[in-house]
Amino acid sequence: MDPVTEIAAPPCTVAFVGLGVMGYPMAGHLARAGHRVTVCNRTAERALAWVREYGGRSAGSPRAAATGADIVFTCVGADADVRSVVLGEAGALAGLAAGAMLVDCTTASAALARELAAAAAARGVGWVDAPVSGGQSGAVAGQLTVMCGGEPAHVERLQPVARAFARAVTRIGPAGAGQLAKMVNQLCIAGLLQGLAEGIAFGQAAGLDMKLVLRVLGKGAAQSWQMDNRGATMIDDQFDFGFAVDWMRKDLALCRAEAQRQGVELPVAALVDGFYAEIQAMGGGRWDTSSLVRRLR
Repeated sequence: MDPVTEIAAPPCTVAFVGLGVMGYPMAGHLARAGHRVTVCNRTAERALAWVREYGGRSAGSPRAAATGADIVFTCVGADADVRSVVLGEAGALAGLAAGAMLVDCTTASAALARELAAAAAARGVGWVDAPVSGGQSGAVAGQLTVMCGGEPAHVERLQPVARAFARAVTRIGPAGAGQLAKMVNQLCIAGLLQGLAEGIAFGQAAGLDMKLVLRVLGKGAAQSWQMDNRGATMIDDQFDFGFAVDWMRKDLALCRAEAQRQGVELPVAALVDGFYAEIQAMGGGRWDTSSLVRRLR
């Protein structure tokens, strides 16, 4: 199924659970698109702040947020967090009626996606694992890329709604396939960032004007999103923004565990994961992932 280009979806009733650096603006775009949005967050004050900014309403539990919703989006931290907001008496699934949809935008394991897809199906609820790429800036701009795992009809139903915060919403395959595609994304980024870090460190040691060099390289085969959006800040040693090292290590752990199940070697991922552990030891757990260059200086 190709990325969509449809017009905006008719307004529907939406719940959004998890208002972190990604979820907060994603939920905001849904509200601005005209959907009726209820939000829920572990820290209630952040949910209230969202309501003050965008309207809608807040709920005290995922179940309460999900009650009456056509679609519930979750965007939290890791597998355990997803389980805590989806399952159980206070979980979103308990509040959904048959025919509703549950969409998880967390970067989590493919095994969890399959588990929750089965749990949702048992209640007559649709499921899509829908991790996103594009970072905080993409979320704020409403230009995320969404990789979907689920039934074709469920993804088709999701597409026009998710276009409120995404530029592309694409079905990769059955439940879990969206998460596997996101793992590919993270593996590619990790290796690319390490190469970019080494290139910058090498060029600086050689006395080159690296901002000029990157402007030149950005017109050739070495060009990448990371070079265009992180090259200058890497040169300037600025990392207090973006996608945190702590979260990248979580994602790489998912990648490495899945690779072990598949019998696939990931030598570069293992190496870069070790480098990120060094960044954490330097106090950089919340630095942007481009901080790999810091350990080379």
